[in-house]
Parts: sequence; C-alpha cells; structure tokens
Amino acid sequence: MPLATIVVPAFNVAKTLCETLDALLAQTFEDFEIVIVDDGSSDATYAIAKSYQTDPRVRFIRQRNRGLAGARNTGIAVAEGAFIGFCDADDIWEPGKLAAHVQHLQSDPAVGVSYAGSSLIDDNGDFLGQSQKPRLKNIEAVHVFKRNPIGNGSAPVIRRAVFDAIAFRPASETERDWYFDETFRQSEDIECWLRIALSTDWIFEGVPGLLTRYRISANGLSAATDRQHMAWENMVTKLTPLAPAFFTRHAPVARAYQLRYLARRAISDLDAERAQRLLLASLRESKRPLFEEPLKSAVTILATAALALGGREALAAIMSQRAART
Repeated sequence: MPLATIVVPAFNVAKTLCETLDALLAQTFEDFEIVIVDDGSSDATYAIAKSYQTDPRVRFIRQRNRGLAGARNTGIAVAEGAFIGFCDADDIWEPGKLAAHVQHLQSDPAVGVSYAGSSLIDDNGDFLGQSQKPRLKNIEAVHVFKRNPIGNGSAPVIRRAVFDAIAFRPASETERDWYFDETFRQSEDIECWLRIALSTDWIFEGVPGLLTRYRISANGLSAATDRQHMAWENMVTKLTPLAPAFFTRHAPVARAYQLRYLARRAISDLDAERAQRLLLASLRESKRPLFEEPLKSAVTILATAALALGGREALAAIMSQRAART
C-alpha cells in the first residue's frame, strides 16, 4: 500500500485539472497514490480524470455533487496512505512538497498536521507576487482560530490517525464517516482544523518554503464575502459548546481578523463600499489586529481609503509603492 494519498476534489475544473495532476505525478517522493473525486461535474472533468487512470498511481471516483467537504470525505474514506494530502484541482504542488511533508511527519510522531506556505497565482497560472507565509512552530488552538496558519486546503498533509480521531457520522449518512462537515460549503477547512486543535492532542507544525501554488480567482470575490462571513459565524456557533471559555475569550479578536481578511478580498475585487463596511466591522470587534499585525492592518486601511476616494488608480499607486519597499 502507498505511504501517502493525495486527494484531488474536482468539480468542473477541465481547464486546470491536467496541470494539477501533472504536477502531482512529478513529485520527487514516489510512494503515493492520487484519488480524484469528481464531485458531479458537468464539463470535461470526468473524461480528463479517466484518461489519467492509465497511471497505476491514479484512482478515480465519481459521485453526486456533495461540495468540497463531501469530495474530501470520499477521498479520505478510500485512501490507503498513512498520510493524506489535499490538492484542489486548480492548485499546483511544487515537486518537493510531498517529500518535505513525509519527512516531517516521519521525523516527529507527535505532529499530526504538516503544512507549508503558498505562492498566489491568478486564473492563468501567473504568479501574483504575493504569498501566504504562515507561522510554522508552537501552534496552539488560538493561532488556528485567529490566523489559520495552514492558509488553504491545498497546503496540509495530515496523518490518517488524525482523521480517525475526529470522524463522525450524522444520522442521515448511510455511506461513510464525515471528517469535514458537509453542511459547510464555505469555512469547512477552518472548522475541521479548529476541531482537531480543540479535541485532540495532535500538533500542528509547518515546514519552510512556498510549496503550493494557490489560485486566486479574479471573478466575484466580494460577492462571496457575506456568505463566507456567515459560514465562519456558523462554525463558531457549532464549535462553541466544545470549548465555551475558549470562544468567549478569543472570538472577538478572531472575528476582527476574519472581517479584515474579507475586507482585503473586497479590495481585491474593487468593491469599495463592501471593503469599508467590513473594515469598520473589524475595528468595532477588536483593535488587537492593529497592534498584533500593524503593517498588514495599516495597508488594509490605506487601501480601503484609496479605493473609496480615488478608485482603481489610487489603489494601484498604494500597492505599487508597497511593492517597491518590499
């Protein structure tokens, strides 16, 4: 049996699936399988995925649409590897990513969740000059809640034993356990990571480097911010009974960070009104991000003001000046 499984959830990703799979098959660590889960696609995703089954390392499952969480759960259920990674079908793993995480997990049996930073790319696969550079060490539940060091769903490689520890089966489920909560269509990642952090003793730890290329779509970012905020609040409501004192203490600051993040997404989509509303809501919740992350907070405030007062050109000037300094 392979040591590692890479689960690839795929829904209408004919444009990017080949690039994702080719990068996974080029991993320098070779003892792995790929499980592609076609989550009810209506484009050429099915035909493309089937064409890769000529490689013995590739397996393919087709299911009715259950969302990203449901596709991941199906992949986990059939995975044969002791280590399970995820790569969304529009993201790209660097060649040495799996090797780095396998070595990390094998070197420390207390680490359950291994992750790394990510480079951001656009719809065409071009680098945006931005990255997610997370905290790597001494991760506690509060860090997962406030800043989500994992960053995105294509970043972690996780021990199978971690998923065994958090498995549950709703009364309506007749096929398999759930690990990610399929009632969430957004914030399913952070809900799972925080549930691991609050209910198990497994350690979260990162490895150096930008080992994932994480695709940022330019279309409709801010249109989803209200839904994403609602999903995040639903996550807090769901998990609060698990650790009431934890959420009472940390939810306001974590909410401020979440609202600031959504404001930055609205800025990226040039939605000035939404960016202002989200930024003001963040500041009302807590001023802690101003002191804990002064540079990022200051850039968010300046960018929001520039977009509101001067539009796209003023925002471009602010961002170009920042890029020149870095």
